[in-house]
Amino acid sequence: MAAPKGKLIIIGGAVDMGSNVNAQEEYIKPTDHIRFFERGILKRIITESGKHEGIIVEVITTASQIPELVGKEYIKAFNQLNVSHVNIMDIRSREDAAQKDNLDRIRKADVVMFSGGDQLRLSSIFGGTAFLQILKERYKNENFVIAGTSAGAAAASSNMIYRGQSNEALIKGEVQITAGLGFIDSVFIDTHFVQRGRIGRLFYAVASNPGILGIGLGEDTGLLITEGSMMEAIGSGLIILVDGRNIVETNIYNVEIGSPVSIESLRVHVMSIFDKYDLKQHKLMIKKTVKVEEGVYLQAPDKD
Repeated sequence: MAAPKGKLIIIGGAVDMGSNVNAQEEYIKPTDHIRFFERGILKRIITESGKHEGIIVEVITTASQIPELVGKEYIKAFNQLNVSHVNIMDIRSREDAAQKDNLDRIRKADVVMFSGGDQLRLSSIFGGTAFLQILKERYKNENFVIAGTSAGAAAASSNMIYRGQSNEALIKGEVQITAGLGFIDSVFIDTHFVQRGRIGRLFYAVASNPGILGIGLGEDTGLLITEGSMMEAIGSGLIILVDGRNIVETNIYNVEIGSPVSIESLRVHVMSIFDKYDLKQHKLMIKKTVKVEEGVYLQAPDKD
């Protein structure tokens, strides 16, 4: 199968715009800003589109219960990057997703950005629609950027974690997994990872299917995925990778619901800015030298 020509950017979240697992949205002051804008992730999204002017960005706020506020924040952030054609797609039902105007808009967009909120809203509203099929076809065949933060990142994979409290994650039955939007295969994606202590959720998900790589994204942190398999760390935080291919033993399939789960020999990697991971070869390439100038991370030649 040919590698997709598009680019996928998944982000662990920043300001909490209603992106916790139970979709209980916290109050956001209108003056709050999206922190990953300050670290350059949004700028990287625009750069990866390959267009220097006239870029069209469509922000999909379907996951959020406060779409108006979320939309205003994204317009503000992209405008600061001199992107003037920023539109908000307030899709709240499968009927909305099927409207001709919305289908035409995603056919013309250069970048589509999924906001945070509740990832189950994304999978249940867009699953099996012409809207999602157009996105997948454009991602496969064009230099088209799909980005998502928080719930928008968690839903990007074919297999999606949608429920599970962090403190009970390694209890059988607590972590719930369903089908996601399917832009990338063979990974689980979890977000707000370091800040909300979600390592147990990812351990459980990987133990349930050791052939799928677990990706835990910290806030203000993301992965740029090119050719469907080469992942580059972007942003200021950390990314945890959980590889279960070498699990020796687990009791996940034997214990009863409500019982604790044991796992032997999980492999864990930590990525930071500019590091790369090849999903095909399962190889981590660490950038040995990174410069910091006025709070900005810059690539530097690796020292021998």
